Amino acid sequence: MSATRRSSASSKMAQTVNITDLSLQQLEGLKSQLDQEVEFLSSSIAQLKVVQTKYVEAKESLSVLHKSNEGKKMLVPLTSSMYVPGTLSDVSNVLIDVGTGYYVDKNVGDAKDFFKRKIDFLTKQIEKIQPALQEKHAMKQAVMEMMSIKIQQLTAAQAGTSKA
Repeated sequence: MSATRRSSASSKMAQTVNITDLSLQQLEGLKSQLDQEVEFLSSSIAQLKVVQTKYVEAKESLSVLHKSNEGKKMLVPLTSSMYVPGTLSDVSNVLIDVGTGYYVDKNVGDAKDFFKRKIDFLTKQIEKIQPALQEKHAMKQAVMEMMSIKIQQLTAAQAGTSKA
């Protein structure tokens, strides 16, 4: 069995280490490192999914913008829990938050395209991270199995020396 372990000298260089050659203490350190990497990748995927969901909801909210709704009363969200009364005055243009405090005026068709591109981009990013997460899980499992084997060997060796 082997696992890829990042060199402490350079995090960009990865080296292959045979985990059977590592001591129990080194395996514990490697497991701890893999735990952190799994947590980071899982957190990254979760954050990307949250943003992706917001874009999906924003794209779906554009479906209410049609001529028959023009002039209707509505509640406008200021925050996720605070709304103010408003009137839908323009159903053909929307303001889109493009990040860092910038807003762009777009027609509804362009806005839908914008959200579709963002959703597709986030989907691709999630798909890129998933294999790395699965690989880290597999490496962690291999390290845990090797730790179990080493513990059994130590226990057997101690039992053998105490009988002698």
